[in-house]
Amino acid sequence: MRDEQHHKRWNEIKTNDSWAIFKIMGEFVNGYEKLSRIGPCVSIFGSARTKPDNKYYKLAEEVAAKIVDHGYGVITGGGPGIMEAGN
Repeated sequence: MRDEQHHKRWNEIKTNDSWAIFKIMGEFVNGYEKLSRIGPCVSIFGSARTKPDNKYYKLAEEVAAKIVDHGYGVITGGGPGIMEAGN
């Protein structure tokens, strides 16, 4: 025997949606608090398909090195390609 699905009433949907915005705001606040502890940084994002022999991969390595030499941190998406070069 299949369980009957619970259908939410309009009031329940409205209440859940109202509280969802506070959860999202809390996530933003948490993220900003964590970012405030790492100091000045520059984000580097780019293609994950760029290979190490590509001129833009090499350029990303050079740019990231200069950013770090000037006292900034580098944050990337952590993937391969341009982001790997930035690391």
